[in-house]
Amino acid sequence: MSESPTSAAYDVALIGGGLAGLAAALLLARQGFRVVLLEKMTYPFHKVCGEYLAEESLPFLKRLGVPLEAWDLPRIQRACFSSPQGRELAFALKPGGLGLSRYRLDAELVQLARAAGAEVREGCMVQRVSGNPGAFEIATREGNLQARMVCGTWGKYANLDLQLQRRFMQTRYRSQAFVGVKYHVQADFPRDLVALHSFEGGYCGISAIEAGKFCLAYLAEGQKLKDCGGEIPELQNRVLARNPHLKALLGQITPLYAKPLVIAQVHFLPKSPVEGHILMAGDTAGMIAPLSGNGMSMALRAAALLAEWVPIYLQGRISAEQLEQQYALAWNRLFLRRIQTGQILQRFLRRPHSSDLLIRALRPFPRAVAYLHGRTHGSPF
Repeated sequence: MSESPTSAAYDVALIGGGLAGLAAALLLARQGFRVVLLEKMTYPFHKVCGEYLAEESLPFLKRLGVPLEAWDLPRIQRACFSSPQGRELAFALKPGGLGLSRYRLDAELVQLARAAGAEVREGCMVQRVSGNPGAFEIATREGNLQARMVCGTWGKYANLDLQLQRRFMQTRYRSQAFVGVKYHVQADFPRDLVALHSFEGGYCGISAIEAGKFCLAYLAEGQKLKDCGGEIPELQNRVLARNPHLKALLGQITPLYAKPLVIAQVHFLPKSPVEGHILMAGDTAGMIAPLSGNGMSMALRAAALLAEWVPIYLQGRISAEQLEQQYALAWNRLFLRRIQTGQILQRFLRRPHSSDLLIRALRPFPRAVAYLHGRTHGSPF
């Protein structure tokens, strides 16, 4: 496989080893292709994520070989929302999902990918991608490599977004960026419930994961953090705690991290599933609002989509241009409605008056709540 210590050729290179990258690497390697996955971090590691795994993706994970049943994970079957004023909306999740940390799931998937024959390069920062389908050149700090096809699975934000001059990276959009924050905590909280509490400029969720722990994660406007001097505790005390439910919750949790995980420059502007002849998947192609609770499943479904279309091109059955067109069409059919619905809900819930109005309007109509929930989720795959 290796041509020299600094140069190697592959059928597929996946840049970014999150859920989409790992699952796609595993599936493509099982089909006999020469696959390399390039990840800047070293496994296992934590990621900013709500860590709720919707029911639709469970059959897929079992086919990959993830032993979900053996892990005895919490099954989440109820949800509640609250406005900053404290008004609540509770409903059953049909279907629900499981609570599972990215730390554990990603670590399992990387082992399965390697066992399938994929090469996983950890601690590998990609600096530049050039070339075209059939002859891509990927520059990394460890040397260059070549691939017939490149897939972008690096997540919400990376230096390659700048290289590709993607719209959401323009200076004028920086003021619209959010910051994401995540803790693992101990809490006196129901293990079958996901709660989402809104505040001025964002919302915070909590739900159970494995080993008796909980994931607490929130999304806030970047300007709110700046107004608090860039201090996370100050943001929580001055902004989040205005919601009475959040004030009570933050007062009783015990964080299991010395410091929370924080990610900046989180955008929900439209993205394209194909940029510079690179096929995008997961958050790289488009982000669903975290309140929809479906980002992990969307990333896995996008991996299945890559593993369906990329082989057709590699086998010479369609051209690169046809691949890009068909992949983009399929991606939009699967995900565009979900993303648009999530964006509408997010706009309502990040403002005190509109979130309170929405919750008040929906409370008498459980079928409307179920309809909105269904628009952000898909069928089992």
